[in-house]
Amino acid sequence: MKFVGSGKVKDIYDLEDGTLLFQFSNRISAFDVKFKEEIPKKGEVLCKFAEFWFKKLQVQNHFVKRHSVNEIIIKKMKMLPIECIVRGYFYGGLITRWKNGQVTLSKNTDTRIAAKLPEPLFDPTTKSEHDIPINKTKALEMHLVTETQFDWLSKTSISIYEQMAQIADSVGFILADLKLEFGIIDGQIILGDSIGPDEYRLWLKDDYSIGKIQEPYDKQLLRDWLVKEGYFDKFEDARSKGLDPQAPLIPPNLVNEISKRYVLAYEKFTGTTL
Repeated sequence: MKFVGSGKVKDIYDLEDGTLLFQFSNRISAFDVKFKEEIPKKGEVLCKFAEFWFKKLQVQNHFVKRHSVNEIIIKKMKMLPIECIVRGYFYGGLITRWKNGQVTLSKNTDTRIAAKLPEPLFDPTTKSEHDIPINKTKALEMHLVTETQFDWLSKTSISIYEQMAQIADSVGFILADLKLEFGIIDGQIILGDSIGPDEYRLWLKDDYSIGKIQEPYDKQLLRDWLVKEGYFDKFEDARSKGLDPQAPLIPPNLVNEISKRYVLAYEKFTGTTL
């Protein structure tokens, strides 16, 4: 087994048989800033959620098997340099970009915060240190994918979102948006990376109300705290000066609440106790 590298959340090992091992950690990051504190049980939740979704979704993927409570084995493949984001609700960065004229929405879109979009929106970004929103024209200009690949990714990503949203609805949740990644094996595009609360926004149906910030059951809980406490502005100010943003300490009560909500979401979706 050969160590390949570490991402924001998981460590990757090459098993040298055409497969990789993903080892999920309790690390957490937000706004491209890594934090010192770890979230208890987060790695286990991400690992088991990945297994749950890869087995549940009606789409070919790279999952082989779960290896331990926080490790899965996946097929090695060439990842496409594009993050496939699907938005089902008017929320987050979509609001800012719409206000700035950077994204066009249909005329019948309800632009109250957290309103459901008329149709799921394919809203991809580059896959880099700081992801940049792109459209089809930009993706082709940057030679990230071919036109055929882009169209397939758009259609398939929306289909996966709709499958997941229906499952979420059946257990009392709203899937607000979703980030997916794909790769190529033997010339065929298949679903890759992992899927869990670090890759989507999840709200309880009973708490949902249009026109306000929603209670998240995902990493958004940390992002909301950072914005409220003024740290997001500090991050942006540091970057504008060419400096690396400094991560504040996450309060213990927030650490515990994030862990609690990750576990609750997993248990509601799977019907099992962690």
